[in-house]
This record gives sequence, structure tokens and C-alpha cells, in this order.
Amino acid sequence: MANVRRRRQDRRPVEASSLKSKIITWEPSEEFIKNNHVINTPVQTMYIMGDLGPYGKLGQREYENVLCTIKVDGNGVITVKPDFTGTKGPYRIELDGEKREVWEYSIENVSAQVQPEEEEREQRVFRELYGRHRDYLNGLVGSDFEMPLPGTLRLFVNGEIVSAQGYEYDNLYVHFFLELPDQWSSSPFQQLSGVTQTCATKAVGWDNVAYFCYPFTVEMFYTQEDEDSLPQWPVLYFEVLSLDFWQRYRVEGYGSLVLPTCPGVHMLTIPTWHPVGLGPVAEMRRFFIGGSPELEDLTYIRIPSTFKGKRLSRFGFRTESTGSVTFRLCCLQQSRAFLENSALRQRMQSVLDRLGGFSQQSSVYNVLEAFQRARRRMQEARESLPQDLISTSASALPQPLEP
Repeated sequence: MANVRRRRQDRRPVEASSLKSKIITWEPSEEFIKNNHVINTPVQTMYIMGDLGPYGKLGQREYENVLCTIKVDGNGVITVKPDFTGTKGPYRIELDGEKREVWEYSIENVSAQVQPEEEEREQRVFRELYGRHRDYLNGLVGSDFEMPLPGTLRLFVNGEIVSAQGYEYDNLYVHFFLELPDQWSSSPFQQLSGVTQTCATKAVGWDNVAYFCYPFTVEMFYTQEDEDSLPQWPVLYFEVLSLDFWQRYRVEGYGSLVLPTCPGVHMLTIPTWHPVGLGPVAEMRRFFIGGSPELEDLTYIRIPSTFKGKRLSRFGFRTESTGSVTFRLCCLQQSRAFLENSALRQRMQSVLDRLGGFSQQSSVYNVLEAFQRARRRMQEARESLPQDLISTSASALPQPLEP
């Protein structure tokens, strides 16, 4: 990918064949596999051989067999293969000669037992070694951890677009972006959108599944400004598209999900839909020349961020259910309120209850506000009643509560 990025900066045309050859090694050699996929630790190897030939034919290579392999690496680890016999019984070697001889042998550890003093000294050396290694790791990590400001929640999401299944066409890819509500922010260098690679589907049961395994990382901050309001969580909008042989794309489905409010690992499968036109002409156009009805604003999947009215009507908007997309989200939350309320952590269900305790205050204010609305409605109803009924209804008015 660094080569691809460098070529984009140079703005020089590159053939597709050379691009693939630098990113993917189609026919790796044994030396390439050994250097890139095997831990290259120096190892000394010793073989215990057995000459199982008949009398008169000793010393010939075809009758030599490896009975045991002993390896010692640079870390002092000794590997014996096959293992010591113990209670498993002897090992067997069958020869393919005329007599089909069968040889049995066992491998035993006949080394002298370690004395208690030597064993204690060895354990002490190991404890000192592990202690120095632990101090070394602590020195790398340090003791000063970055903490968010008071009243601020840090939400860190390691996400993965796992797969897409149940769609009509092949060669799928997903375009997604994250919308941050009010009082949420992110760093200027944070990527809030992305596009997966194009993936061909494979048949799994009754569905055609495209496995993307596309990872993404998002770090967000919520700053509490009003104690009476509860935070709105960020929303992930996405669309699934397909690419045909002529490099034309079709919209396969739209969907959205609200990021989980609880930390941990979450597997979410989100169903999608896409708009459809009237009559068979739209489907014929979609099949033959590509293209389909699209949304100009992806936030129309839910309530658009630019909508300011009281009612959002979608009457007459025709859609069709399509497949679904599976996400894996690993959510981490960090706040100073977690440390302050550590004693009450078991009784609190979500981060809304732990963020400075403002959710308890907001619940009390919500009850008082609902009471005031009910009281105003009863006062308005009282003003509309005849005068002879006011004295009767006055006793039914609720009295104000003390907060």
C-alpha cells in the first residue's frame, strides 16, 4: 500500500499487472515463505538414526530411519520429537521389504534428577529474569496515562465490516461514514468515512456471502454542556454497492446503526433496503445499463440532520428489502467519572449512569418537567370550563412538588 500511495503522489501511470505483482506474490518460493512466515530462530538439530537393514546390507541409505529428532533453539528450549514414550507404549516402524519386518522402540529420559538445591537456584534465576523483564515492560509503558478532561467521555471503537449476504448481484463493496451529533467531536486527522475493497461472493447455504473483513478505527469525544440533556450517540450510515463487468455500479442497499452504548464486543447484523422505481422499466434499466434510484443524502435513512420540522412523511417513497451487513464492534470508554464512581460501578448499567451522575439529575428534572406539563394542561382545561364547575375541578389540580 505504501507503493500505491507513492505512485499516486508521483502521478505516473502504472500497468495493472505490475501493480498486482508488487502487492500480491502469486507464486511464493520456499525461500520467500521461510523468510516471511517462519520465526527465524537459530536452531541446532541432532538426529538419532537406526540402521534396520538385514545382516550383510548394513550401511545402505534405504535402510536408515530417523528414530528421534532433538532440537535446541537459541532460547535454550529443547524439543524432542517424537515425545518420550512413558505409558503410551513403544513406537513402531514397518519395513516394506520381503519379510515386512516390524521394529518397536521406546524413548526414555534417563537424565539424573535435579537436586532440590539446584532446582531452587534455577527457580530463583527464572524469577529474577522475569522480574527484570517485567520492569523493562513497565518502563516501556510508563505510569502516566492520558486522561480525558472532567465531564468528557472518550469513545474508542475498533470496528470491522465482516460480511454482506443476501444480495442480488456479485462484486460488492461498502461505503460508510460516521455522523457525530451535537456535543461530540473528533481529532482533525480522524477518518470518519471509508470504502471497502470489492469482494466476490461465495455460496454459503442458501445465501451468497461476501467476506470483507475490513477494519476501521474511530476515536470520539463527548463533552457535557447541559446537565439536563442526555447525549445522542453517533450513527454509522452505510450503503452497499455492486460493480458489473463494465465497471458500472448499482446500489444494493442502505442501512444505519447506532453505536452501542455499552463497552465490549458487539456482533450486529443490519438489514438494508434500496429505493425502487415504478414499473418494470426501472428494473430493466438497472439490469442492462446499470444505475438505480439513489439517495442524495444518506442521512435520509434515518431522520436527516437538516430536518427541522415536526413531522417527516415518507408516504409514496417505494423501497425494497435486500440483504444484510454484519459488523463487529469493539467499544472502549474512558472517563474520569469511572474512577469517581468505582464503588457504585456494579449498580450502574451503562455509561449514561456513570458520566458524572448527570443522568440521575436529568431523570429527576424529566419527572418535574412532565408534572409541570400535566399541571399546565389541567389549568388550560380549567379555564375552558364554566364558572360553576371551577370550584369542583380546583380540588383535582395537582400541587407542586419540591425537587
